[in-house]
Amino acid sequence: MASTEVVLGERHLAGCLALSKSAHWNQNEADWRLMLGFGRGWGIVEEDGTLAASTLALPYGGAFAWIAMVLVLPEHRRKGFATRLLKIALGENARSGRVSVLDATPDGREVYRQEGFRDAWGFKRYSIPGAPRANVGATALDSSHWPEVLALDAMAFGASREPVLRDLASRQPGLARVAIRRGQVAGFVLGREGREALQIGPLVAKDAEVARELLETALGGTTGPVYLDIADHAAPLQAWVLARGFAIQRPFTRMVHGASGRAPGEAPLVYCPAGPELG
Repeated sequence: MASTEVVLGERHLAGCLALSKSAHWNQNEADWRLMLGFGRGWGIVEEDGTLAASTLALPYGGAFAWIAMVLVLPEHRRKGFATRLLKIALGENARSGRVSVLDATPDGREVYRQEGFRDAWGFKRYSIPGAPRANVGATALDSSHWPEVLALDAMAFGASREPVLRDLASRQPGLARVAIRRGQVAGFVLGREGREALQIGPLVAKDAEVARELLETALGGTTGPVYLDIADHAAPLQAWVLARGFAIQRPFTRMVHGASGRAPGEAPLVYCPAGPELG
């Protein structure tokens, strides 16, 4: 059966969602719309119209771009589709002068290493069917906080991602919180609904005490299943969520294309990434 490379657009949303579902990933339609809205995607479509594979490149400023949603339907694996689309995304990023960065699953990590990616730092996904209720004092994010939130996030992440943060805050305003210390924003947390669970993140904070306050407040505002990614350099926070009943789902590795392997931003400020697809 013949297959065709395509540039992904809104007409492919149903196929994109089918790819997420086949991999048991958490992205919903709002996530795909967000990513396709500011990034660029490529897919492989079979003769019968089935979207068999996808890859996205999400530009964050002029310095780097995120590689995301490298997915292949189970029945179309081992045909070289993932590598084929990955090379397109890498070429696009190279032509624009952007370094390619991604968050890899254990299986994907070995594939990416063969394509020139190097490990930077790791994190783990934790899940719980329903989070314990709590009422901690982090402040609701409002318009006055955005300049400081954006400045702190740019320092932590390595580039501005204002459209992403504002999209997440609008989708789950009840989870959008800031911690104030001496009249300034010392950290923030956001969240979003997913296909399988509520995803908390990003959580960026100036110290571990602030991070824990923000996370406890966010968890107190949730109902139902929760996914939470926590950086390995925040080991005490990982231990804290395990003690509260979370279970480890899987590890991830942040990887950078090229010899240096140094990820953008200041990793110690990142307690919870936004998710492997968003960084």
